[in-house]
Amino acid sequence: MDSVESLRAPAPRAPLAIHEFDLLKPHWAGLLAGCTGRGGGVSEPPYDTLNIGLHVGDDPAAVLENRRRVARALGVALSSFAMAQQVHRAEVRVVGSAERGRGTLTVEDALPGADALITREAGIVLAVMLADCVPVIVYDPVTPAVGVVHAGWAGTVQHVTRNTVAAMCDEFGSDPQRLLAAVGPSIGPASYEVGADVAERARAQFPTANVIHSRSAGKYLFDLWAGNVADLTGIGLAREHIEVAGLDTFQMPAWFFSHRRRQPTGRFLAFASLRGQA
Repeated sequence: MDSVESLRAPAPRAPLAIHEFDLLKPHWAGLLAGCTGRGGGVSEPPYDTLNIGLHVGDDPAAVLENRRRVARALGVALSSFAMAQQVHRAEVRVVGSAERGRGTLTVEDALPGADALITREAGIVLAVMLADCVPVIVYDPVTPAVGVVHAGWAGTVQHVTRNTVAAMCDEFGSDPQRLLAAVGPSIGPASYEVGADVAERARAQFPTANVIHSRSAGKYLFDLWAGNVADLTGIGLAREHIEVAGLDTFQMPAWFFSHRRRQPTGRFLAFASLRGQA
């Protein structure tokens, strides 16, 4: 079992804090990575307090202040972030210096048509927004290179995480056997109820993984964590090179936004950057 003892996310109105991953800590000299929680921002209910999403109905001025606070806490410039449009598909975008700052100030400027971002350039903070979907951070300490994935149920069954690793191998020459991956806070296997149509698609795409569990007539529980781990191991990562945070956003409303629990609601951030001049 993966430990949940590393939880550092604050309750609302508490100071801003970052959830980190034990697997990635030994690489901190070359990698900045983690997830935000709900605390430390300025947004009012129901977006309280550290809402990062400009697209959910919150006051844009509050969201931009929240984003600036996260950047300051990380010791980087907001203009060093790059954010994707997130369309619940499986496209991966290579990010370079020309894409720095995309999506940070407006929704319209986000990198279009992508749910995963990869880079080998230092100082670019790849970021995705979440409120139950699965964030996956993939790190190549040798090249070095990094990727950040947004995987909802649709992205998971379309193998966005596997595609991200494949893109890192194709674009950067990464070797899956040396990669490290962290599966962050997201809706857990005991909370994510889906219908028969989604269950059938999940079973078809992960025939050897235990991703679907019956709940009641016509209802099933989809283990998104297991699906994304299956993608990672299936493309060559060692299981011991994968950390699952084990933090269920639906069950932890004081720490993380959950779209399934409440609508409207805010978004938290998963991010990764190769350390360098930001």
